[in-house]
Amino acid sequence: MNTPLLLLNNLTPSQFLDEYWQKKPLLIKNAIPHFEGLLCPEELAGLACEDDVQSRIVEYIKGKWHAHHGPFDEADFAKLPDKPSEQHHWTLLVQSVNHHLPEAAALLQQFNFIPHARLDDLMVSYAPDGGGVGPHFDSYDVFLLQGQGKRLWRISAQTDLSLIEGAPLRILQNFDTAQEWLLEAGDMLYLPPHLAHWGIAVSDGGKDCMTYSIGFRAPKNQELATEFLGFMQDKLNQAQWVLDGIYQDADLTWQKHPAEIGKKMISTVSANLQKVKWSEAMVSEFLGTYLSDPKSDVVFDANKKISLRTFSEKVTTIGIALDLKSLMLFAGDNFFLNGEMANFTGESAVILKRLSDKRRLISDDLMANQALDSTLLQQLYNWYMAGYLHVIPRKLIQH
Repeated sequence: MNTPLLLLNNLTPSQFLDEYWQKKPLLIKNAIPHFEGLLCPEELAGLACEDDVQSRIVEYIKGKWHAHHGPFDEADFAKLPDKPSEQHHWTLLVQSVNHHLPEAAALLQQFNFIPHARLDDLMVSYAPDGGGVGPHFDSYDVFLLQGQGKRLWRISAQTDLSLIEGAPLRILQNFDTAQEWLLEAGDMLYLPPHLAHWGIAVSDGGKDCMTYSIGFRAPKNQELATEFLGFMQDKLNQAQWVLDGIYQDADLTWQKHPAEIGKKMISTVSANLQKVKWSEAMVSEFLGTYLSDPKSDVVFDANKKISLRTFSEKVTTIGIALDLKSLMLFAGDNFFLNGEMANFTGESAVILKRLSDKRRLISDDLMANQALDSTLLQQLYNWYMAGYLHVIPRKLIQH
């Protein structure tokens, strides 16, 4: 609903989008009251030791930056200083925590005023006093939610984007602070793309700094064009996209240089290529499959095999939820789950739209007292077998 949200400084989603989104920063004090975070430093470090989790440790040692990629082990953390100094500080960054922690996925649901198609992930950082990744800018929108400890944020609208040579990160060489804010637990800062910023950890009462970064992807136009042309290449193999005939030049005339590609040939081929057209429906299908396609490091574990009949009974009496790594989008009656498309209309489409929006369905959503459409049931079963969704007990679905 388009009502004022404490999360947005009591602005409505429409007001926030009109006045701030991709335009200017917004500081929100006490955005989530009593928020101290979703996991402790030891649990975050534990995630960074897992093989299927992307993580980094960034260190600043005597004027130089260093970056190390996980998975890590206890020995890696033992090498880090217990008492950081101006000459040596560090931070731990863990990507896509929402893929591994249900509470993190639930936190992202509070940002549903931004389309799921724009959501990237939830990154969590930990740093002792003074830690950070240096002054930099991002090409995407981000909400910086403070967990335990404090973080001093400095921002700058500078145009000098020169970087420190040889650094493993894109760190600005000359940062000119225009504003700064100290964020405490539950505070949040929204930053639009390309606004230079610098976060510095501040320990508070013995608690080191943990920050939750909710990032929203912004694909480069070049990337979209490249991927779309690949998508179109696949479509050219479909019957409706076949270009009939072969190159013809019955009006060929003698040319002085046999090695020259003649203007007539160029014009003819150009005219044939211009017969390849695309519609908004084609772009919609491309965006659905491309944006919902998992990143290369994402792997789904297939569920234990059960019969379609058993699955049907569980679905209609318990409910289902998308896997934490799954992304489901829709456009009209086309539904996209992890890069795959399915088309449904009528009541089945209503059910799938609810699943896309809420990421879960209780038995009432699935018409427990009615016969579920067999085609929809088969599709849900196929997704279940692939590990894209799971049968979840009602007590978990309602959380």
